Amino acid sequence: MTAAPSSAEPGPLGRFERYLTLWVAAAICVGLVLGLVAPGLVQGIAAAEVASINLVVAVLIWAMVYPMMVGVDLGAVRDVARAPRGLFITLTINWLVKPFTMAALAVLFFEHVFAPWIAPADAAQYTAGLILLGAAPCTAMVFVWSQLTRGDSTYTLVQVSVNDLIMVVAFAPIVAFLMGVSEIAVPWETLLLATLLYVVIPLAAGLLTRRLLGSPAAIAGFSARVKPVSTVGLIATVAILFGMQSDRILTQPGAIALIAVPILIQSYGIFALAYGAAWALKVPHRIAAPCAMIGTSNFFELAVAVAISLFGLNSGAAMATVVGVLVEVPVMLSLVAFANRTRARFAGDLA
Repeated sequence: MTAAPSSAEPGPLGRFERYLTLWVAAAICVGLVLGLVAPGLVQGIAAAEVASINLVVAVLIWAMVYPMMVGVDLGAVRDVARAPRGLFITLTINWLVKPFTMAALAVLFFEHVFAPWIAPADAAQYTAGLILLGAAPCTAMVFVWSQLTRGDSTYTLVQVSVNDLIMVVAFAPIVAFLMGVSEIAVPWETLLLATLLYVVIPLAAGLLTRRLLGSPAAIAGFSARVKPVSTVGLIATVAILFGMQSDRILTQPGAIALIAVPILIQSYGIFALAYGAAWALKVPHRIAAPCAMIGTSNFFELAVAVAISLFGLNSGAAMATVVGVLVEVPVMLSLVAFANRTRARFAGDLA
């Protein structure tokens, strides 16, 4: 059975998006420079928080997500039930594989491979941070990666929504089990606010836009016009994130490099597992690519917030979650490029 493509399926990547890696590299440099020459500006942006959600970053992520939501056709949601394989892969990877492989890699590297260079107390903190990352699959940014791979916007919405529902009940128990502690203070306000900001409000705006535009042709034309807003939002977000962490990046490059190693292995390994499973099960590419992206990327707002609430702002656990943020964008861009190059190897419309 086939899953109908959304009525506003994204078209080929434009010139600006094809060179996105270069723009992101420039944004990283700009962010680091701003962190050094204009720390007051960066600190002001960092201070604009509600429930550990940075409001400036939230607006930019909203700008990234909204163009994708315009392509969501609620009338096509029923077709997702007829093509369950993509959703099955996403949920299996995110909740039965990813948290446990991330914990295993953290223990392997911080307690064994890197043990000669890391104090035991720091190793335990880094492990805790990576466990938090592994148990928090992506919510908002996956809409950007889906758009860049010309993913099915409606199916992506369903995958993210189901993930969020599971996260509400599964995040704390999984983290508690892997950390070996009895209680995890999950900032529920962060989880709920992030879901509201990154999913509910953009979805409502997208559906309202579709209703006002009316015809499929008008929707497709509008989507093409607002698509660059998503890319600009991504670039600005990268610059701000690197600006906020410029001191840590420049003063602790060795620790950051060590933390990045298991994150990189986990990211590419999880993507290969999910993408390979989708190919083997003949999932169409417009579903397979976002399916693999959701498990590969992380809900960094939640991971950072929990790390800070449990271990403190300057803890090794908090730093590990931040490294996850810094590593994610370049990794995901490389995977977007790979997914686009391998599109022809996937089945057309087979479920």
